[in-house]
Amino acid sequence: MKVLILKNVLNEGPGTIGDYLRENSISFRTVDCASEEIPPGNAFDTLVMMGGPMSVNETGIFPYLQKEIDTAAEFMKSGKKVLGVCLGAQIMAKALGAPVYARPEKEIGWYDIELQDAGLRDAVMIQVAMHSHEGAFKKKFKVFHWHGETFDIPEGAERLARSALYPNQAFRYGSVAYAFQFHLEVTEEMIYDWLRNEVIDRDMLKKETELFYQDYAARARSFYMAFFK
Repeated sequence: MKVLILKNVLNEGPGTIGDYLRENSISFRTVDCASEEIPPGNAFDTLVMMGGPMSVNETGIFPYLQKEIDTAAEFMKSGKKVLGVCLGAQIMAKALGAPVYARPEKEIGWYDIELQDAGLRDAVMIQVAMHSHEGAFKKKFKVFHWHGETFDIPEGAERLARSALYPNQAFRYGSVAYAFQFHLEVTEEMIYDWLRNEVIDRDMLKKETELFYQDYAARARSFYMAFFK
């Protein structure tokens, strides 16, 4: 397996995804799209696209976004594995012809998502819902959010999860392409770095991160084990 990771801004790297790939000796290349050319997709069998504060609709300001859209379309058309996180998920939606647009309210911090019917049937997605410290599966559970835009579910895709504010939190296209509006890849350091300039209750953020993070990281790892298998 050879994985191509596309990064849109310096501080939104692959986080625990990169950790998992290194620990399991899976070959990967991380490309900073703002300063590097995106390589041809035929050299890779898996595509991972990270987040960023820009909108996927801002291709005039960030021309490399169109190349990411085209690359995502190429991988999905070929039936290759794709994982899109936040902006990466919105790129996947755009590549499949679905609109991406701002919501009236942002989701920032730890909030519940709930698996929908297709998510409950998906053996890979279910790994995100398996709480190791409780030895239990939960249909509704905490994930980490930092977004203000969303997407419609593309034609031919299945909605996997929703939240109270964002009805479309995750979808799968085909059998191996997953789009997550939430940030599965975060480390604790990334959370505090990203939100240092946000107007939020920092004491609450710290308390919730201490409460939820270790189990969240374990659930993320279980998803990676199934996805990169």
